[in-house]
Amino acid sequence: MGALIFDFDGVIADSEAIANAVLAETVTALGHSTTLDQALARYSGRRWSEAVAEIEAAIGRPLPSDFSKKLKCTTLERFRTDLKEVRGAANFIRRFSHIPRCIASSSSIDRLQLCLSVLALEAEFVDRVFSADMVQRGKPHPDIFLLAADRLGVPAKECLVIEDSAGGIEAAVAAGMTAVGLCAASHIRAGHHLKLKNAGAVHLADSWFDVERFAVEFFGR
Repeated sequence: MGALIFDFDGVIADSEAIANAVLAETVTALGHSTTLDQALARYSGRRWSEAVAEIEAAIGRPLPSDFSKKLKCTTLERFRTDLKEVRGAANFIRRFSHIPRCIASSSSIDRLQLCLSVLALEAEFVDRVFSADMVQRGKPHPDIFLLAADRLGVPAKECLVIEDSAGGIEAAVAAGMTAVGLCAASHIRAGHHLKLKNAGAVHLADSWFDVERFAVEFFGR
């Protein structure tokens, strides 16, 4: 039967634009004017340690020791009021409820649980939410996807991964899985399709409807 493995931010939750808007506001408050587009270009898809180093270089001094903690709290508060799904995500999840599925995300478990609650999707992924905190190496390494396949009891080659980032696509390919690149969230900018294609996506989708057509074919093989 196979399995569906979903990334979360930018795939199910339209959260990347919100998170980067908060980051842009925070960096601006530190004295380095930053727009949403600049935050997306400079920090999105990077390891957090790399983003911190770039912010420190931009402002010319070390960040406060509580910077990451305060940023996370502010971001979660914004999610509580502003977070929406990537249009069509919930319908797709329920359309394929007969297929084993899980979330495999770089986000922390507490962030994932909060966002699932806001989106009223907790019941769709009971005990099937996996975070990079659970593995030694995050994306673009395959560890999180291999963990997910193992927990689902499905061979990697039978898993369909839905991702919105090049690093996530690379991780899925490294795990021996089929990867779809979804470009439907509000943070997607020009050139993103090519990044996902170059990373190894076998199909590029501009909507969950596009993903559905591919998934029907994939699971009907």
